[in-house]
Amino acid sequence: MLTKFARILPKRHMVCRLSVSALLATSALPALAESAVLPKAPDGFEECKLQLQEKAIAAGVSAKTAQEVMTKVQHIDRVIELDRRQPEFTTTFADYLNRRVNDDRVNKGRELIKEHSALLKRVTEATGVPAPYLVAFWGLETNFGSYFGKMSVPDSLTTLACDARRSTFFTTQLIAALRIIDEGAIPADQMEGSWAGAMGHVQFMPTVFLKHAVDADGDGRRDLWNSLPDAMMSAGRFLQSMNWDGDYRWGREALLPENFDYSLADGRRLELSKWRELGVTDAFGKPLAREDITAALIVPAGHQGPAFLAYHNFKVIMGWNRSEFYAIAVGHLADRIAGAGMLQNPPPVDTPALSRDTVLELQAALNERGYDAGKPDGITGPATRSAIRKYQHDEGLIADGFPGQELLDKLEVGETQ
Repeated sequence: MLTKFARILPKRHMVCRLSVSALLATSALPALAESAVLPKAPDGFEECKLQLQEKAIAAGVSAKTAQEVMTKVQHIDRVIELDRRQPEFTTTFADYLNRRVNDDRVNKGRELIKEHSALLKRVTEATGVPAPYLVAFWGLETNFGSYFGKMSVPDSLTTLACDARRSTFFTTQLIAALRIIDEGAIPADQMEGSWAGAMGHVQFMPTVFLKHAVDADGDGRRDLWNSLPDAMMSAGRFLQSMNWDGDYRWGREALLPENFDYSLADGRRLELSKWRELGVTDAFGKPLAREDITAALIVPAGHQGPAFLAYHNFKVIMGWNRSEFYAIAVGHLADRIAGAGMLQNPPPVDTPALSRDTVLELQAALNERGYDAGKPDGITGPATRSAIRKYQHDEGLIADGFPGQELLDKLEVGETQ
């Protein structure tokens, strides 16, 4: 199967290069069960619906569609709860990866590549995106089409558009959804998806649907729910629009030498030849290929976990969902589906998850010591990792930017799970 993957890619498949909007960031969230509608909508909801209806008509949606859909829309209290909900504990890389890339999903992906080989070959020829990647996105988004979400998209988006927190974004998404209904892609009562409005086999948000969905089966409709050809070709076109590089893979697992300077894993991109000079090899200890490309080093679980060299296509995957964990999972699942084995250095499963309160304490402690972690928000983002890395360097710790127990103990903060 690995040789089949090699044939799909040009001869330079053993290396890879390292961006669309964050509109799809919500698509990677798990689809959640449908919820009961409030017996009574909050004050102002009916007035908001009328205003949204007028905005949609002004934006080009037919009055007939706007009126028919909006008069039936209901407020869903559960959507607001999910939008507000913040997990008490963050997810570790090991937990994230092992839940998404497992033997069952790998085996199913391999079966589906064989079953839909003709379709996937056509998509690859049209877009340059190899079949294992297309199937990997499909697997992560909806478990290969087994669950799209059961929420009414018009209901969910109207509920969110009438909420002050992200009204502008979801108003745009609602109008896009009404345009999709207007064009006849799907009836309003069948437009179901995630609580945030992501839809179909590959969980496109409505604005992404409008821009990138295609009719690949020739039935005159762009149907991402019931047509696998439409869904796969749309996914390929979306990735192509972000400049997917068909010459290279997403990235690869790497092996770092002893006493490696982990401060280099700060997002900088170096030539592959430079990484070679620094002693970085592939996961099996073999020299990196001599290719004129750049890569960023990523250590999602710190120095005790795996290291990855991320090429251009890694950034493309993050354009689908702006999460390094997600991008690595897509890439690794694609590799496994194509015949590769498990990681040579899997992430430690005993790394404790940090509570959001602990991350807040950590950020405050770093800021108090003059290491700018940004405004405390309980999320270990780039600013926090940069502050951790600088603090670790100054304190003589391994500067991997990872909030491990040694760091927490030194800063005297922490509550882990």
